[in-house]
Amino acid sequence: MPAKMERTTEKDSHYNNLEQMPVLDILKNINKEDQTVADAVKMAIPQIEKLVIAVTEKMRNNGRLFYIGAGTSGRLGVVDASECPPTFGVPFDRVVGIIAGGDSAIRKAVEFAEDDMEQAWKDLSAFRISEKDVLVGIAASGTTPYVIGGLHTANKKNIITGCIVCNVGSPVAAEAKYPVEVITGPEFVTGSTRMKAGTAQKLVLNMLTTTVMIQLGRIKGNKMVDMQLTNNKLVDRGTRMVMNYTGLIEQDAEDLLLKYGSVRKAVEVYMQAK
Repeated sequence: MPAKMERTTEKDSHYNNLEQMPVLDILKNINKEDQTVADAVKMAIPQIEKLVIAVTEKMRNNGRLFYIGAGTSGRLGVVDASECPPTFGVPFDRVVGIIAGGDSAIRKAVEFAEDDMEQAWKDLSAFRISEKDVLVGIAASGTTPYVIGGLHTANKKNIITGCIVCNVGSPVAAEAKYPVEVITGPEFVTGSTRMKAGTAQKLVLNMLTTTVMIQLGRIKGNKMVDMQLTNNKLVDRGTRMVMNYTGLIEQDAEDLLLKYGSVRKAVEVYMQAK
């Protein structure tokens, strides 16, 4: 770890004697701290923009986006990756989330999994990651060995790298070609980066994949026209979209949607037939 690095995510909370604090005060103070997160993300938008542009360029050329992380950071990457296919209709292997310790670590912590500098590259190699792809490391502290090692090897393999961290001047950011540093400061519960830091990472991940997918044409107007129809709510939403685009009555719109499997395809077929 660089000597000058200040781990603000590990600094003492601004609040003390939490066990003596009334429930209402606990809730209000957590909320007060949470309100600072959006401003911290706002400060990082220029960095996020550069990462988005890099990811978009690779994905336009059939590249993939990989996330690596441990603990909460790893889980957030897995969640974001898993939500891209149903939301944007992309194949499940276009955005891939990998967590230290494997999929079982999503539910239960795997001891010392994050401390292995070599394991991330082994995990990535199973997916045959290449120069066509982008690797983003997620680590609130910016010091996770699993993430540092993965980014370091990816750089040697000429793979574009990025990161999302919550401290300035971290080893993870030093390894990333496109670092995103969202400085969230001390947590309400000292060191509990599942709180503000985790919220900040989730916001950045939302911004990253949503903006990339918009750039790739996966949104029309403001609608998820490529979403997967995996439940009745989404079928109803898709039906209303088809009605809006075509002027069809509800039953005809639903029939067309279910026949072609997506709003985009249903509307395209209708328009071509007119």
